[in-house]
Amino acid sequence: MSDAAKPKEQPFDETYIADYIHSLEHRVRDLEQEKRVLEGQYIKLDRELASLRAELNRIRTPPLIAATLLDVLEDGRAIVRSSAGPRFVVTVSQFIKPEELKPGAMVSLNQSTLSIVEVLPSKKDPLVLGMEIEEAPDVSYSDVGGLEDQIEEIRETVELPLLKPDLFKKVGIEPPKGVLLYGASGTGKTLLARAVAHETKATFIRAIGSELVQKYIGEGARLVREMFELAREKAPSIVFIDELDAIGARRMDTSTSGDREVHRTLMQLLAEIDGFDPRGDVRILAATNRPDILDTALLRPGRFDRLIYFPLPDQKARLMIFKIHTRKMNLSKDVDLKVLARATEKATGADIKAICTEAGMFAIRDGREQVEQVDFDRAVAKVLPPSRMPEVPEYLPKPEKMYGY
Repeated sequence: MSDAAKPKEQPFDETYIADYIHSLEHRVRDLEQEKRVLEGQYIKLDRELASLRAELNRIRTPPLIAATLLDVLEDGRAIVRSSAGPRFVVTVSQFIKPEELKPGAMVSLNQSTLSIVEVLPSKKDPLVLGMEIEEAPDVSYSDVGGLEDQIEEIRETVELPLLKPDLFKKVGIEPPKGVLLYGASGTGKTLLARAVAHETKATFIRAIGSELVQKYIGEGARLVREMFELAREKAPSIVFIDELDAIGARRMDTSTSGDREVHRTLMQLLAEIDGFDPRGDVRILAATNRPDILDTALLRPGRFDRLIYFPLPDQKARLMIFKIHTRKMNLSKDVDLKVLARATEKATGADIKAICTEAGMFAIRDGREQVEQVDFDRAVAKVLPPSRMPEVPEYLPKPEKMYGY
């Protein structure tokens, strides 16, 4: 073959090779990124698999038996009573510290050997745990008007035994075990208790009497017992029972099954009050607006020793209450609080607060930013019923025409 017949060699294309290598490098990077994603998914699935296996093992574990520890013997064994009822003498696991084994503690037992394998935490009803006030109310003694004598007695009987217990010991007297606040509704009993919770650094536990009334036998007494156990654990503490007449009503000879359950709750309360050390770090407060129906066992010396009466505020006290509730209000110059204090002769502290609120609402209704005297006059006519109504100004309609009394 001649040289002319030979095929011509194609020139070497370096650009094609460079593009090909670049595409391969890009492909490698994509594969490495995909590998990292798959490895992350694998690790996630592996952890999920381990969690599911652990959960499966927990499900396959035989259940433990709940029991109550009654006593610990000298040889290290313990006497327990299971939830089913019978008592057993059982061994104790070596991993449990001896100081944790206290009579009355809840323990868990192995199902086959009945050995104690764990000491359970003490249980309390969620209703009892919810009685503790974590954040102190924003009410101080300066927000309580016209109750100087009552505030002084509260400080002497509640705060002083907690802050200076040695003073009572040196004098040789015992502070009152319980303090009962009684008076008409709206006179400031619960407000003063909130002020005590704000001023003292003690744990404040508040319960309403109706919360302690339960349906089943023994449940109300159990709540009372756990409430005072919580108070002892959180000492120094103050236990405040509002509306005491819900469980402390006078016991009658004839009663229904529901009344007998309320009486059991009352007897548990009396037992808890009697069981306290007078100089202990737990103080007891109660409030009621029906002292006439309380059982005499509550009022005898040694239980509620100090009875504090909350009367209807006089003119001077009403003026102080008006000043407290109007200090943040934008009042007109024509507002005379002394006239309002004279005009609300039979009003309680709650009535005066409602009057101030209604006066502000009348001003807002008229599109004004200042509260005028006429707004207060209208509020008095609206809040106070006819039996407690003062003389209504002539420029206002009579309350029976305004509100249909």
